[in-house]
Amino acid sequence: MRQIALYGKGGIGKSTTSANLSAAFSEMGLDVMQIGCDPKHDSTRMLMHGRWIPTVLEQMYDHKEIRSEDIIYQGFGNIRCVEAGGPEPGIGCAGRGIIATFQLLEKMQALYGDVVVYDVLGDVVCGGFAMPMRDGYAQEVYLVTSGELMSLYAANNICKAIARISERSSAKCRLGGVICNAKNMDNEQGLVEEFAKRIGSKLVCFIPRSNSVRAAEVNRMTVIEHDPASNQAKVYRDCAKIILENTDLRIPTPLALEELEELAREYL
Repeated sequence: MRQIALYGKGGIGKSTTSANLSAAFSEMGLDVMQIGCDPKHDSTRMLMHGRWIPTVLEQMYDHKEIRSEDIIYQGFGNIRCVEAGGPEPGIGCAGRGIIATFQLLEKMQALYGDVVVYDVLGDVVCGGFAMPMRDGYAQEVYLVTSGELMSLYAANNICKAIARISERSSAKCRLGGVICNAKNMDNEQGLVEEFAKRIGSKLVCFIPRSNSVRAAEVNRMTVIEHDPASNQAKVYRDCAKIILENTDLRIPTPLALEELEELAREYL
């Protein structure tokens, strides 16, 4: 079972990327599960044709006994969709939903498949959000970023978490590479490619900005489903293939803040 986690700054396009990669994996005939690990619980919406599925935390609050069908929903391409959820704003720990989700799926023996995709908020790598890496679930981490400084800053912070967790002898977590979800900035691909190189990794996918993504989301679908013949769908399929074939997993070397800022200035 390949366990792949996409981490990145909120709003960078992790969920769009995760859902389209999951759809591409399913097209290959693979058994796919996607787990949204973000309190916004919108990771699987495009796979579920716009439906906001009940979160694990919601079901735990509402029911004493929870069945697998209460938290696992079948979406496009028979992808099994789960949303961890989170507490109400201002109440409790946002990482709690992630912890509860993994514990419950393990108890149900429902964490299986050829590929499991974890879509994880990466702005704050606290104990809850780091759990997929720390407890051996996320064996391959891919950083989703653009060329924007704050996006690179969040990606660099995630590198720090991977490096720290990898110091444990039992840790399986490694960095698989960087995915650039482009914002159409000048020199963006070169900047993100150089960032990946300096942290000891590589740029595995460059996803250009495209109206196909917006059109698909308005129609509550992934690009793979809504516009399968488009260039953008090919980009996601190629990216999925690269990830599946990737065996070059490394422990990253995060940059100092001054070095990161200097790198950004070099590509203005």
